[in-house]
Amino acid sequence: MSFRDLAAIILEKVGGKENVSAVGHCVTRLRFNLKDDKKADTEAIKNIKGVVGVVNQGGQYQIVIGNDVQNVHKELVKLGNFNEPNGNQEKEKEKGKIAKVLDIISGIFFPIIPAIAGAGMLKALLALLLAFNWTTVKSETYQFLNFIADAAFYFLPILLAASASKKFKVNQYMAMVIGAVLVHPTFISMMNTSKAAGTNMDFLGISVPAVLYASSVIPIILAIWCMSYVEPFMGRIVPKSLNIVLVPLFTLIIVAPVTLIIIGPLGNQFGQVLGMGITFLNTHVSWLVPTLMGTFTPFLVMTGMHYGIIPIGMNMLATKGIDTVAGPGMLVSNMAQGAAAFGVALRTKNTTIKQLASSAGLTAIAGVTEPAMYGISLRFKRPLIATMIGGGIGGLFIGIMGVGRYAQVVPSIFSLPSYIGPNGFTNLIYAAIGCVLSFVTALIVSYILGIEDPVEESIESKTETKKEIISDNVIYSPIKGKSVELKEVNDAVFSEGILGKGVAIIPTEGKVFAPVDGIVTAFFDTHHAIGITGENGSEILIHVGIDTVNLRGRYYTPKVTKGQNVKKGDLLLEFDMDGIKTEGYDIITPFIITNSTDHTDISSITGKDVEAGEALLKLA
Repeated sequence: MSFRDLAAIILEKVGGKENVSAVGHCVTRLRFNLKDDKKADTEAIKNIKGVVGVVNQGGQYQIVIGNDVQNVHKELVKLGNFNEPNGNQEKEKEKGKIAKVLDIISGIFFPIIPAIAGAGMLKALLALLLAFNWTTVKSETYQFLNFIADAAFYFLPILLAASASKKFKVNQYMAMVIGAVLVHPTFISMMNTSKAAGTNMDFLGISVPAVLYASSVIPIILAIWCMSYVEPFMGRIVPKSLNIVLVPLFTLIIVAPVTLIIIGPLGNQFGQVLGMGITFLNTHVSWLVPTLMGTFTPFLVMTGMHYGIIPIGMNMLATKGIDTVAGPGMLVSNMAQGAAAFGVALRTKNTTIKQLASSAGLTAIAGVTEPAMYGISLRFKRPLIATMIGGGIGGLFIGIMGVGRYAQVVPSIFSLPSYIGPNGFTNLIYAAIGCVLSFVTALIVSYILGIEDPVEESIESKTETKKEIISDNVIYSPIKGKSVELKEVNDAVFSEGILGKGVAIIPTEGKVFAPVDGIVTAFFDTHHAIGITGENGSEILIHVGIDTVNLRGRYYTPKVTKGQNVKKGDLLLEFDMDGIKTEGYDIITPFIITNSTDHTDISSITGKDVEAGEALLKLA
């Protein structure tokens, strides 16, 4: 199935674009804000080929796709025209306060993760080079690489300002200016001078605390939140003819000083208190937080609450230089998630599940756990138990040993170099042992618990069912035109038989008729494609034109509706061939048996003109 077709099906099943307030995506999930969650057909979405799972948490309807999510999202945006604002205020009002906070935190931090992950991995690589004496801190090459790696963290307030501006709906570039104010060289120089003299700085007679904001997290978020009130207020009171000049001016001269005098120091104090709390736990019950993180990370990821932990880890790195909360606990949990999937792969006899579990296990230990979580753990439940047990044991060990990471990286097997500390390899060794403990424990528990393997019964019953229901093995042409081989279709999904075997028809008449007796099981809002399940067990797709989903229903006139029973020869659809051609689209129509694997063979008639209702395909 092409990304476009997958996006079209998903859009239909969530209630159409009219039910979508906004849609975004993360590493593996489409994230919808729906006007009415009840309109989404969750069970149908779970059964779509290409969908791993569905989660409705924290005010978001999330559809787990996997590594292809970006491609599917791109097609969704085109289909629904979601680039334009679509009035999300109503949905925001319906969210609870916790859901709103989680949504804001995830929305702020997710866009910058690639930048800090890349910089963090470079820091980890440099630590590795130093540990093996392959370079020295005095080397200019090391110094170049070190400041390149430091850049993303040093200017973190600017990165956070850019992403926070989108969540708080303020001008992005003005927000970045506020972030730049906090790390401006002149301000830092004034602050250092003030500290050396033992005095505070002065602005209009008001004392400005000497606080370092490089690599800080909380102050800039609070600053942009403040800006979200100041900028709109100025926009209302300033004459429209002067908006472009005076609104930025007043916003800057109000928000920047208020941030330096009040908001920034308060945010800094909050970060310090948070750090003191974590330090207290690490001092008195060092095993507790990593154990809880190792055990319950899957649930945090499911609800999106892990984005609330990331700022804590980043704050620890900024204030203490080491993160003992977010990174270590998530690392052992991810190892356990991958191991639980591998345990299923070793135990199951179902080749499809074995393949899914193997690939999902690999992606989990590489830091992307959603395929394993939704495709295996939540689906079969027992692997989730194995994940929690393995993650908890690994978390307990690293907690007792005081393991921490020294760079912000995605928790994965590749992030282990970030655990190389100033005292050599001890911390890294303990981190590696924690990973092994969680992996081995989860693997063994997952293998012992197993899953309810549906393989043999499912296949046999399916075969028997097909034998019983296939009585008429002839499929008739739905369109008048010339029948050609699928390889002549200029779309690899059809020409390579990815969706199934069949033929293509070059229409000479703009009408589509039912090729068999059956039921209309799919009819997209764009009306360019029809799915029919025949009484003979065949599952048929009639796709009128190539890329015609982009026409959004123009030139198509449906004559039936989804769920309607039809008889062979009933008129299903009329389409304007000339109109479609004028728009630049090919009207060649793939005619596919999508459950081709249920049949020994499918023979077809090609290279000749056919009438609608003429025998065209034969199922064996």
